[in-house]
Amino acid sequence: MSEEKKNDIIEETQSVSAAVDTPPDNGDPSEIEAATMRTLSPARIVMKRFFRSKLSVTGLVILIALFVFSFFGPLFNFLPFIWGEKEPDLSPVVEEYTTEYTVTGADGEEYTVYTVIYNEVTTKLPPSSDHWLGTDGLGYDVFSRLMYGGRISLTIGFVVIILETVLGVLLGGLAGYFGKWVDQLIMRIVDVFSCVPTIPMLMIVGVSLDEIGLTGIPKLYVLMAMLTLFGWASIARLVRGQILSLREQDFMLSAEASGLPVWRKIFKHLIPNVLPQLIVTMTLGLGSIILTEATLGFLGIGLPTEFATWGNMITASANINDLRLRPNLWIAPGICIVLAVLAFNFVGDGLRDAFDPKSRR
Repeated sequence: MSEEKKNDIIEETQSVSAAVDTPPDNGDPSEIEAATMRTLSPARIVMKRFFRSKLSVTGLVILIALFVFSFFGPLFNFLPFIWGEKEPDLSPVVEEYTTEYTVTGADGEEYTVYTVIYNEVTTKLPPSSDHWLGTDGLGYDVFSRLMYGGRISLTIGFVVIILETVLGVLLGGLAGYFGKWVDQLIMRIVDVFSCVPTIPMLMIVGVSLDEIGLTGIPKLYVLMAMLTLFGWASIARLVRGQILSLREQDFMLSAEASGLPVWRKIFKHLIPNVLPQLIVTMTLGLGSIILTEATLGFLGIGLPTEFATWGNMITASANINDLRLRPNLWIAPGICIVLAVLAFNFVGDGLRDAFDPKSRR
């Protein structure tokens, strides 16, 4: 081939490449975006759509801040306001409680009367430079226990949702792929677990564990197992429904014709196509698991008080004096729970929109 022909081929190739890569210049944003999307991988398209949403980015920032606060905050224990999880400050203080009520005199006038009820020696110190949020009834620093409580609450959420997903994908995948009696058997089991009242059953299990003396971290493991046992059914139903529609697609007929083993067809071809829906379901489910753990702690059937969780921190202040006079004990863990649940929901909504191929927002 002559040198001139080589140059002509190179020029034609460059012109075709430029025509493909150059977006339309008619100024229409939708056409420009569509041309740009054709040059991006699916993962980059999802990320582009996700970070376009301000709520999704806000939720992600909140989650990162909570994780840094919970898992890295206790490492700065050399600071005077960072205390250990079970390191009490037993400096007593005397508090004088008073009550105020209004009475009507003989002349018809209303008078405000203040009556001293009692004096109490307590370790519930008010906020100070050493204790930014004060201390609780055991003398533990509230600000520091927010960090340790976040470790347990967030860890429970992630461990339980991962176990639920593994169990749900396994059983839902088998039901959707094989159908017939396998589908009937697994779906009847799903129906049974879907009808179980979760909170009452967890209350029964929690009380039973206390009766046999199982507390602390072993009790936490049992509660995580029970949350997994009662939560996998919805994921199994989702996976089963998706696989029932996917197994009739052309790519599965090609996999059948190629003689691939069953496990490879399920986990190599079917499950990856269900993954976007699974990611969204997992993200939205994390918030509900954290709420369930907080509910168990508030009901007094979670971990004992010496183990910090956001739920049992609120439980420790569930009396009229603390609710009225010491809002620092229960407002802070309540805010952490609200922020965590909202952040997971924001991220889940953002992922749902990002994985939607029809999304153009």
